[in-house]
Amino acid sequence: MNDLEQLAHDILAKQPFSTLLGAELVAFEPGRAVLGLAVRDELLQQHGFVHGGVLGFLADNALTFAGGSVLGDSLTSEYKINYLRPAKGSRLESRASVVSSGRSQAVCRCDVVAVDSSGERVVAVAQGTIRRIETLRDADGTDPRSPPTS
Repeated sequence: MNDLEQLAHDILAKQPFSTLLGAELVAFEPGRAVLGLAVRDELLQQHGFVHGGVLGFLADNALTFAGGSVLGDSLTSEYKINYLRPAKGSRLESRASVVSSGRSQAVCRCDVVAVDSSGERVVAVAQGTIRRIETLRDADGTDPRSPPTS
């Protein structure tokens, strides 16, 4: 495992929500990230499909990992997801790649795929803008991560 991959694994391990869901980093390289998740009963909605919030989490995180792979420490600025069909299967993967990037932001796309014994099906697609943290500023020009002043 190279230094970039190790950093990505460390970041994912520090995200309590990712750990709670059981997300794992499957692939990570400049411009590309794949996250995986074993489907279990606790992640299903009332019709037996994986909850849309789980798909949204996978897309959001994969988009940010892909963008962060070329920008450095980053956050999601925005993303849009289209649910194509109910997610059923034993495993989900979100496969994200950078479409275009500059110094401070990257536009990324992602396919969320359900995997089972019969193969794979794309269940959702997403696109998002990922922003490098150092470039984040509130409307008044202050850094939103700074402690409030009195």
